Amino acid sequence: MGSQIVMTIDANIIIAYLAGEQEVIETLSQFRREGKILLLPTIVEAEVLSFSGWTKEECLATESFLEENFTSILFDRHLAKLSAEIRRHTKLKFHDAAIAATALATNTPLITRNIRDFKKVPRLSLLKI
Repeated sequence: MGSQIVMTIDANIIIAYLAGEQEVIETLSQFRREGKILLLPTIVEAEVLSFSGWTKEECLATESFLEENFTSILFDRHLAKLSAEIRRHTKLKFHDAAIAATALATNTPLITRNIRDFKKVPRLSLLKI
């Protein structure tokens, strides 16, 4: 990933962005202007797209937003094993362990609002918006 700054994004950041929270919108927009690479674990994509209150058009618009603004990181066997290890030691929920595993595997900080749970994961760098 070269010398560019790369970060992993948690679901709560995407949800806040979509809810119109100005601080999150401004911060993510600034990251994009600065050319930062924003990684989106596929587990986050699934979590965000599972919202049942959307119309088909809103769901399609959200899918496009995610595809156009974030680099998707697939949940593979390596991440499955790392997630399981994290769960065994921290008791995090599966999706949080998978998100933490993605950030650890890509050696990137995790942008989140869930500092309380993620701080249980050793070596995980956290940034809060």
